Amino acid sequence: MEPQPPNSPALPRGVQPLPKRLIPLRRPPILSVVEGRFVPAGTDGITLDAVNTAWESLCARVPRAHDGPMLHVLGTSRNGHGGVTIHCVPTSYRFHAVARQGLDTGVRPIGVKAVCFTPSGQILMAQRGPETLNYAGMWEFAPAGTLEPGVSPADMILRELQEETGWTASTPPVARALAFDPVVRSWEVLYVIDVLPPAVPLQTWECSELRQVNPGEWPEPLAPVAAQMLPIVEAERRVRAR
Repeated sequence: MEPQPPNSPALPRGVQPLPKRLIPLRRPPILSVVEGRFVPAGTDGITLDAVNTAWESLCARVPRAHDGPMLHVLGTSRNGHGGVTIHCVPTSYRFHAVARQGLDTGVRPIGVKAVCFTPSGQILMAQRGPETLNYAGMWEFAPAGTLEPGVSPADMILRELQEETGWTASTPPVARALAFDPVVRSWEVLYVIDVLPPAVPLQTWECSELRQVNPGEWPEPLAPVAAQMLPIVEAERRVRAR
């Protein structure tokens, strides 16, 4: 089981701690946000000075790293009929990012990822740019992003689709699963979207290359979280083949 972070608010009754698993979804997840702001200081020897020092070192190594608001997952609970409630609290990105410097504060963000099907039945994949914090140089399903407070997961994935790829959705995003990424230590809402290409290809620092891939012909190196998502891809292909 994924341990609860230090100094976390108490979980509501019936809420499960953070297991490493993939939870299939039949309907969109529900966010239950606790008021306040989570600051991981005061327990297990973690101090804000240590966080700030680690953050400064990280920014020197990865200049494009930037702080900002995000949500920290406290736990999840099934809400019936193939749904899930994600219990979270606002926090700052730096409290999670410093784990890349060896300082794990216990913060576990909620993010969004999508498997995007093109009109030809191919799938969008992106090679992460060298200046990205996670999975640099590796291939992921595009797009992906960290959820911000006040933004729904579905709206967030549509925004990331436009910003990262320039493609647009031809159908609303459909939530297929909630997964825990044990490498980045984040929860991810996994979507499936039908997409249309842009008039002019988009170039971003986050992606070294954006490619339309035939299912099963996955580029390498494949990010571990992309490998976790392959069952979602295969299940979706079976549905579409009916």
